[in-house]
Amino acid sequence: MAEFPKVSKLSSQHQKPVGLVLQYGTAGFRTNAKLLDHIMFRMGLLATLRSKKTKATIGVMVTASHNPEEDNGVKLVDPMGEMVTPAWEGYATQLANAEQDDLLTALKDIIEKEAINMSQGANVFVGKDTRSSSAALSQAVLDGVSALDGHSKDYGLVTTPQLHYMVCCQNTQGKYGDATVEGYYHKLCQAFIQLTKNASNCTDDQKHLSVDGANGIGALKLREMESRLKRELQISLFNDGSKGKLNHQCGADFVKVQQKPPTGLTINPGERGCSFDGDADRIVYYYTDSEGQFHLLDGDKIATLISTYLKELLTQAGLDLKIAVVQTAYANGSSTHYLENTMKLIVRCAKTGVKHLHHAAQEFDIGVYFEANGHGTVLFSKAAEEKIQQLTEDPNTNDERKRAALLLQSTINVINQTVGDAISDMLLIEAILTIKGMTVQQWDAIYSDLPNRQLKVKVSDRRVIDTTDAERRAVSPAGLQEAIDSLVKKYKQARSFVRPSGTEDVVRVYAEAETQESTDALAHEVSLAVYRLAGGVGDEPKPLH
Repeated sequence: MAEFPKVSKLSSQHQKPVGLVLQYGTAGFRTNAKLLDHIMFRMGLLATLRSKKTKATIGVMVTASHNPEEDNGVKLVDPMGEMVTPAWEGYATQLANAEQDDLLTALKDIIEKEAINMSQGANVFVGKDTRSSSAALSQAVLDGVSALDGHSKDYGLVTTPQLHYMVCCQNTQGKYGDATVEGYYHKLCQAFIQLTKNASNCTDDQKHLSVDGANGIGALKLREMESRLKRELQISLFNDGSKGKLNHQCGADFVKVQQKPPTGLTINPGERGCSFDGDADRIVYYYTDSEGQFHLLDGDKIATLISTYLKELLTQAGLDLKIAVVQTAYANGSSTHYLENTMKLIVRCAKTGVKHLHHAAQEFDIGVYFEANGHGTVLFSKAAEEKIQQLTEDPNTNDERKRAALLLQSTINVINQTVGDAISDMLLIEAILTIKGMTVQQWDAIYSDLPNRQLKVKVSDRRVIDTTDAERRAVSPAGLQEAIDSLVKKYKQARSFVRPSGTEDVVRVYAEAETQESTDALAHEVSLAVYRLAGGVGDEPKPLH
């Protein structure tokens, strides 16, 4: 115990409930806020070790994103603003679950395994969302950092993507931008103004956007930023946190799942609206038509708009850069068909989960990735950024090519490449619609989604399902994929796949086909096959109609 007296002393103020076991998943730790005090302290310890190991600044974000208000959570941010590596996710789980008396042993184990030089300095950036529990929990993180004599900077209330951005700015010695909230607003808004100043005759009503802030941190930050947009974008902010409850009947997740506008947002037919999620790393757009029908423009539609725009600019600039769109198996078949066949773009399918998409997007000069839920961004390789830069500086470049290259440069500056960012994505989408003189209806009409349906089947053990080909085909249990293949053949434009949930003993079923009726029938038949072949529990799945 003697080697870390400060850890012993401070950890006794952040006691772990005996027997509590939590797992560091895709979104870090997330659960009821009352169970998280010890976790936060220990993530402060871990971030300090990670900083010593990488000799770089590490971020710790206190948020539970789109979860209810009473929950909270924590995510670690690696040096380039990306998610922490799988090995360190393992350490996070190990450290979180060590009983109080075993904490130092677990800590020493990580130090030994990673051969960490404890005399190396450490620097940790900490941010939090607007939940009532966030203040005390972020203080526990700061306690953890100081227990190992790390240096910390408390950014207070920031969106998750803002913290990722700060970490990246710090570790690139300011090359990516200035590591302050002010610096973030300045970079994004300047780029937005540069992009939209070339747009001809944009009327005030075309510049108007209704935003649902999910009663979260995104609303607060959008308020701070608004004036810098110089009326180039006129925002009406709803669910700004002044009276509503975080994520309650509002936010991107609610809108996507319920397929209806958020509570508290009034929007005239044909007008654009968008929703952020609780920590502002996802965005979805929507409008209602003259018949009062609701239309959702999700991550697939967003990726299509952005990649089409980038491909057109690359052609105008005469740049031969490899651009690809990365999707998951959940992407609507119509979007994949349009991107491949009409736009002649490379489309890659990656496993579900942002880190898989981010990784796949890094393989191209320009990688556009979005999950259907509205989480995504665009990555530019160093070589791509340099080629665009050279073109803007070359005196022999003709006007059309130079204009396209300058637009590409401003586009790079409006994008937060570290992670999906609702504010940055919103500015990019608004700029594209302005430059192209497009309405939200015209954007929606690029392609029509195939009807789709998602169902869940309870099973006794989700591990019996094993998949391949980016989760599009089941390799076990025996006979399941053959059953799905023969069911899919019965319907036009049909596709279906199954995958185990990452969190509970259920199997998720996805189906799409030419009509909703066919889709629902296919989804039900595939659910039955899963129930019969993969150890379903409870009653057999019932038909939807």
